[in-house]
Amino acid sequence: MTTIDIWTREGFVADRFRRLGDDEALPETGSVLVPASRWQSLEGGEHRDGCEIGVELLPEVPVEDLVPHLDRIAMIALNFPAFTDGRAYSSGRLLRERFGFTREIRATGDILLDQIPFMLRCGFSAFAISHGPTRRALADGHWPEVPIYLQPVGRQEAPGTRPWMRLSR
Repeated sequence: MTTIDIWTREGFVADRFRRLGDDEALPETGSVLVPASRWQSLEGGEHRDGCEIGVELLPEVPVEDLVPHLDRIAMIALNFPAFTDGRAYSSGRLLRERFGFTREIRATGDILLDQIPFMLRCGFSAFAISHGPTRRALADGHWPEVPIYLQPVGRQEAPGTRPWMRLSR
């Protein structure tokens, strides 16, 4: 089995979650990632106490479908099928701010370097990055500067004379 690295604020780390195949049995122990459709069948009885389960959502699946189960989900992976598709930003914010999800929220799919600061502001904490130039830039310590954000995030940002503009921190 090949180990895939994910990126966090601490740098690249080994991914502890293994993507489970559609017909693959749920292991007794370990950490697995399943699509939302498989999670629904697991809730019907296939769940194992020693197995940590992460759920991957495609943008067209409402994050609200997972809300009743958040206490049993170890990680949620939100997919970006194209760098121009921003629907998962909203899902990340909803999970953190409205639904209080405190575990890992991972961005997967087509992720570019300049998107990561905005994803962090929306609650993402890990990134499965396949884009070669973005992986190299992060490995080399490059980070895009974002001096001004145009939308508030969370309750900690107080409005100023221009409530639509926020200085980065």
